[in-house]
Amino acid sequence: MSASPASGSSGTQDSTAQHNHSGGRDQTGRRITSRIPSLLRDRGFRRYWTGETISLFGDQISSIALPLVAVLTLHVSPEQMGFLTALVWLPSLLFGLHAGAWVDRRGHRRQIMIAADIGRATLLASIPVCYALGLLTLWQLYAVALGTGALSVLFAVSQSAVFVALVPADRYLEGNSLVYGSRAMSFVGGPSVGGVLVQLLTAPFAVIADALSFLASAFFLSRIRPAEPPPDQDRPGALTAGARFIKNSAIVRSSLIAVATVNFFDFVFSALFVLYATRSLHIKPGLLGLVLGAAAVGGVLGTLVTKRLTERLGVGWVYTAACLVFTAPLMLVPLAGGPRPVILAMLFTAEFISGFGVMALDISIASIFAVVIPDQLRSRVSGAIQAVNYGTTPLGALTGGFLGASIGLRPTLWIAAIGGMAGFLTLLPTPLPRFRMPRSQRETPSATRQPAPSG
Repeated sequence: MSASPASGSSGTQDSTAQHNHSGGRDQTGRRITSRIPSLLRDRGFRRYWTGETISLFGDQISSIALPLVAVLTLHVSPEQMGFLTALVWLPSLLFGLHAGAWVDRRGHRRQIMIAADIGRATLLASIPVCYALGLLTLWQLYAVALGTGALSVLFAVSQSAVFVALVPADRYLEGNSLVYGSRAMSFVGGPSVGGVLVQLLTAPFAVIADALSFLASAFFLSRIRPAEPPPDQDRPGALTAGARFIKNSAIVRSSLIAVATVNFFDFVFSALFVLYATRSLHIKPGLLGLVLGAAAVGGVLGTLVTKRLTERLGVGWVYTAACLVFTAPLMLVPLAGGPRPVILAMLFTAEFISGFGVMALDISIASIFAVVIPDQLRSRVSGAIQAVNYGTTPLGALTGGFLGASIGLRPTLWIAAIGGMAGFLTLLPTPLPRFRMPRSQRETPSATRQPAPSG
């Protein structure tokens, strides 16, 4: 029996329909894939970025949970709060130079980052354990702050070499935008989730989230194999090579002076902000988390537009302006007063604009440093930067605690907000505002890439 024309026609139509359906799926898949940033299609960078993203979210939960452990559980004074904040950053001042030299000499930066993650997870996990056993003290909180700070220094001085091993030179801005985009998103969700966890679980148990995030970061780092720079042979003067490079590089030196000024006053401010918001403005932990989350919304916007701004204005001018945009809005915090909606609106505005500024600052300066710092000196220069930049933060935190106890919380916040803007002024007479990124991987600007100092 011959097939009827109708049945034959039906078979052809079914085949065509299946082909069109398959083709539609392929086109949809290609459209979705085309929207994924190209760097995230690289397996190594994607794993690195995923670990960073999870860890950053955990950090932001801890950023509100850990101070609230001190405020709500241990009932600390302003001086004790300033001392606690200082201890997190004190290792940068004490160990930054030595950590950078040790990492450059040893190599194996990825393994160092994994060990630092596991160590930080262990230290943070001790807080809820001791709280459950009734053994939690302020001295333990001090020890955890100091220990996690020291491990964070090792992680940070290793990180830049791993980043440049995974990202081509002409895509540093794109790579940093993705990493700092995750940071901005963590600012959106982390403090809000942290505030809710504190209310539901109490502050000590909320810290568990950060401990778990470090373990996730360690897992993803164990899954990548970047082609790191080889270990540098120990030579006389190797310990101070990073500091000498900074001294001889007008770009790095001027940026470091500016951001150290900004960070000093920012930590005068941040050491007292949670205390001021909860005790003077009577903001509850859950609402405080939402206020801090506003900075992340501004930060997300910053990650989306910073690359375009650098293409239009130049990365140097973006960094310079960001130093002002980050600090100036903080004046709204001590200025806040009146009805509760007005206070909240002022806090949200300050956090939103400041969040935009800090994200533009971070992306631009990380990209500048990736271009101008030689591979063989990355960890040592990073260590020297840690020592100067983050070394000012414990001084700022201690100053904030002392001034807060001496002259009051609000006057101290005024000093911090106005003083932070001085960093912007220090950049104006320097060559940094005119700095521009190379347009291709082959383009290595001789005017910006500094030679490695001998010795």
